Amino acid sequence: MDLNPGTGILLPTFELTEVAMTTTDDLLLRANQLIERLEGLFEPARQETDWNHIAFRWRREQGLRPVTHPHLVSLDDLLCMDRQKAEINRNTEQFVCRRSANNVLLWGSRGTGKSSLIKAILNQYADRGLRLIEVEKQDLVDLTDIVDQLFERPERFILYCDDLSFEADDASYKSLKAVLDGSIAAPPENVLLYATSNRRHLLPEFKEENLDTRVVQGEIHHGEGVEEKISLSERFGLWLSFYPYRQEDYLLITDHWLKKLGAPSTTDEPTRTAALQWALYRGSRSGRVAWQFARDWAGRL
Repeated sequence: MDLNPGTGILLPTFELTEVAMTTTDDLLLRANQLIERLEGLFEPARQETDWNHIAFRWRREQGLRPVTHPHLVSLDDLLCMDRQKAEINRNTEQFVCRRSANNVLLWGSRGTGKSSLIKAILNQYADRGLRLIEVEKQDLVDLTDIVDQLFERPERFILYCDDLSFEADDASYKSLKAVLDGSIAAPPENVLLYATSNRRHLLPEFKEENLDTRVVQGEIHHGEGVEEKISLSERFGLWLSFYPYRQEDYLLITDHWLKKLGAPSTTDEPTRTAALQWALYRGSRSGRVAWQFARDWAGRL
């Protein structure tokens, strides 16, 4: 208490500086708590990966998340692609046996079994330690983060990019180039990349870029634009091409699925006519169209 010299009354003494400091500390504490709560909402903590699965998806906010019900395809169900099956099977066998193997690009017409072939390879080799990690195109910038988690793992991993292609102004393909071949970090020996695409070079090709091509002493030298696009697909050591099926192939695949579903084969004239009309309406004779027809036709019976 302090004495007021004018009135002689005792007045309480306030430690203003101490009160102000206490208030400031309290505000800072509350602000930090609020920030931590907001970070928890917008940036969920990544969970530990459960490695007791054969297939995973990469989620930037959560890390590697297991696929509890993977789509398992049998190699025996994939017809009219004997060469492609033999090549990717040989490459994967080498990889699983810890011998040298290549990254694989499966490119070509839509619906011809590119993605199904990779799923079938997982099914074929899962019991020997093969694992599949699906990575979306927009997450390719995270490839180095994904790969860093796999270095010390005993399993063999395939990074799977489905329907991979880039637009002319999309720079994310450079992250893919670096992981495939070109980064200062050594690639892990237990990781390969299998990608599917409708484009052989993964990037759009324009007529004007070919105008820069020169002939020097009888040799063709591409312009810089073409060289840039070729350099990406060349980082895949194994190319597998897929082309539209002939009518005979389409009917053979259709019969395979009709038999599986317990429906009459295309030796039955109404079934054959319906199968061909279905392909005509869809504008494609592919394995996917054959499977869709078989499901529709068997479901009607």
